[in-house]
Amino acid sequence: MHFSSRSGYFAHSGSPDDVSDWQPLYEHLEGTALLAEASGAAVGLPLCARLAAQFHDFGKYDPAFQLRLRGSGNAVDHSTAGGKLIVDRATAATRFASDLLAHAILGHHAGLPDSAGSPASVEPRLDRFVDSIAPAVTTAISMDLEPAARELMARCRPETRDFDLSLAGRMVFSCLVDADFRDTEAFYDRLEGRSRDRDWPGLDDIIPQLRAAFDRHMAVFSAATDLNFLRAEILSHIRAQAPRPPGLYTLTVPTGGGKTLASLGFALDHAALHGHRRIIYAIPYTSIIDQTAAVFKELFRDYSDVVLEHHSAIDSEKPGQEARDKLRLAMEDWAAPIVVTTNVQLFESLFAARPSRCRKLHNIAGSVIILDEAQCLPRPLLLPTLRMIDALAAQYGCTIVLCTATQPALDSAQLTAGLDLAGRELAPDPDVLSSRLRRARIVHGGTMDDAALTEALRETPQGVVIVNSRKHALSLYHALQAEGVEGAMHLTTRQYPAHRRKIIAEIKARLAGGLPCRLIATSLIEAGVDLDFPSGWRAEAGLDSVIQAAGRVNREGRRPLNDSTLTVFAAPDNAPPPEVRNLAKAMHSTAQRFGHDALLQPDAIRDWFGEVYWRAGAERLDKHGIVGKFLAARGGLSFQYRSTAEAYRMVEDRMVPVIIETEDSAGAIAQLAIEQISSGKIARALQSFTVQIPTQDRAKLLLSGKGEFRAEHLRGDQFFVLTEGALYRQDTGLWWEGADELGEGQWNI
Repeated sequence: MHFSSRSGYFAHSGSPDDVSDWQPLYEHLEGTALLAEASGAAVGLPLCARLAAQFHDFGKYDPAFQLRLRGSGNAVDHSTAGGKLIVDRATAATRFASDLLAHAILGHHAGLPDSAGSPASVEPRLDRFVDSIAPAVTTAISMDLEPAARELMARCRPETRDFDLSLAGRMVFSCLVDADFRDTEAFYDRLEGRSRDRDWPGLDDIIPQLRAAFDRHMAVFSAATDLNFLRAEILSHIRAQAPRPPGLYTLTVPTGGGKTLASLGFALDHAALHGHRRIIYAIPYTSIIDQTAAVFKELFRDYSDVVLEHHSAIDSEKPGQEARDKLRLAMEDWAAPIVVTTNVQLFESLFAARPSRCRKLHNIAGSVIILDEAQCLPRPLLLPTLRMIDALAAQYGCTIVLCTATQPALDSAQLTAGLDLAGRELAPDPDVLSSRLRRARIVHGGTMDDAALTEALRETPQGVVIVNSRKHALSLYHALQAEGVEGAMHLTTRQYPAHRRKIIAEIKARLAGGLPCRLIATSLIEAGVDLDFPSGWRAEAGLDSVIQAAGRVNREGRRPLNDSTLTVFAAPDNAPPPEVRNLAKAMHSTAQRFGHDALLQPDAIRDWFGEVYWRAGAERLDKHGIVGKFLAARGGLSFQYRSTAEAYRMVEDRMVPVIIETEDSAGAIAQLAIEQISSGKIARALQSFTVQIPTQDRAKLLLSGKGEFRAEHLRGDQFFVLTEGALYRQDTGLWWEGADELGEGQWNI
């Protein structure tokens, strides 16, 4: 962008009576452009990212905006002018590029818009825009869109052009909003004399040390048992695959085979050989992310700031806040060498529209992404999810490993619009491993109510019962208490993560010491929680869940196979939700063909996934038609970014965090009152002390005076702290439903 009439225009204000410390507009545009271009280079889109940044605040050349900086108080749309200018100067050859840049520019505050369909969409905004910028400024602008258009089309494959274009637009948007945040933040930091330590070490700088730490850990990790020798054999085979080229891979290792550490070893070796920028480990459940993150942090404990644990416990941006308020929020950009996150955070960000969630996308490019428990990818969103996985691997240098004990049928040879996974297995022969790692039997126990389960546990000193809902788990736990069953324990997402870690440690100690231990839990323990019970019971569910539950029985192989049983049962008074009911029905069909005792065999697993995936049909695997929401035609783009963000929800029921104040969390909570400490830093410290509850229930806690937004004048409605300590119990966690009735002496549930 070249023109001379740029003095006297400002991007951000400083002292109210002295413009000498205000940020010149040309300085902000150029600073943002340099940052965006650097980020864009990593995703193959430097020219597009630079153009978007150069024109994102072009509307601030409007005299009305300059008056607003001086206190006029009138709202001014400064996000449309740059997009309008680029679209007006487009040719037929650059139409897609100009439209895509316009989406990014118009959305850099409010979020990526749809092309049409509402007043906030791109087309109506451009149509009704009234340009108040001086003609001398506009006519002096020169731009060349053709190199950017060529760069953009290089990110697209003919067979998936439209979806690839939409992802390229997201990457440009990510580069833009991240650069805008960073440049604005730097200006206000200089103005207010603040300094921030925002730099993470680069993976390429420290990967030799991380690999050495990993090798030391594995060398002394465990005792010399047959199972550990097999785990070492599996690890060696998988790490030997690291020289294979970047792309899509599967890693199929039965539960207990050490796939978590084996996949990390592969990721470290693969990144060292191919120059990947970071490792992202995505887990299906928030409830277990803290355990995996703790393992990695302990493994790399000598290297600070290596592992970022990030999930959706505390939100980081509220729409409508002014730019300066956003400076108090450290939006995560995933610049850490190793990121441990959830599927929800990863994929909902990739399909998001909000700037705070999209900001990290350009840092996902060039990563090794381990999708742990890949069978948990939600079926109603499966096709758009697979399309995103494929595009990241094909166009953005990602290596993506589908890591699971029960590999779902996602191969294009079996699933229409599936992934090309032929010859992509990293583990040694999965069928052979399945036989060698089988340590439990599955039997069907028919119908069992809570009384029958209580009696079964009474006769079993150590056992686990896994049910489909928190409500059922709580009622069964209370039944054990009422019957005086010794060693009754309860594990639920009603407990905050740090508390669950302590409970898991106590469970392990009781199991190792031969003490009574009857655990009641939900499916949260089925992935990533390493517990080893002599026997277990699982309420009817999908075969993938049943197999994961079986992995908590005789996990270390110390007991005879015939004595290690998982009993699947029907719960007459606690019917599963429709989705689980349908998966259980498919499992019954598979069990009728193979027998329950054969459900752990690979043929039976493939048969069940065939029932669930292959015969589901596209309409059930793309419930909201997301793949079809992005169309590029001769007249331009018809992209539904905002609508897609609203539709792509891995968790349909939105949950919000409640912070539990303890001796361990009190320090971070106190920091909320200190303006100089960023919200992002505090949020990371408080993730392990939050419980997710329904939005309406948190509102009731607020109205009843049982909780409050702490430091609201600084942080807004980000940090909700429970003030009624009696609502949190050490055995059952947070019982928010009792807030209205709770009074002195009333707590007895």
